[in-house]
Amino acid sequence: MPEVNVEINGKKYRMACEPGQEEHLLGLASEFNRRVEQFKDVFGEIGDIRLTVMAGIALIDELALAQEKIAELTQSVETLTQAGQSVAAEMDELENKMARRLNEAARKIEAIATVIDEAGAPSSSS
Repeated sequence: MPEVNVEINGKKYRMACEPGQEEHLLGLASEFNRRVEQFKDVFGEIGDIRLTVMAGIALIDELALAQEKIAELTQSVETLTQAGQSVAAEMDELENKMARRLNEAARKIEAIATVIDEAGAPSSSS
């Protein structure tokens, strides 16, 4: 299993990861270190453990907000999908009604054409 060295708050840690995930792990560690450094800038040297805990809680809070947003967006997608299906069903119904009306109109036109043809045809009794 590959290992990478990451740095958090000036301390190096060796961490194992899945093959091919080395760069991803380094990126995550870099982002976490950035968060710890932000807290250090705001609160000063308050202890490694407190800085790490604060950064972890802040990230969990962001994750919770992101999960809420995902749930809201999922609900919106479901609502829009249902609305789209409803519109599609209405369109199918309208299309079927229009087809029936066109067929009825064609039948009437054919009936009129037949009457005209019969009225204009020379009689065979002459």
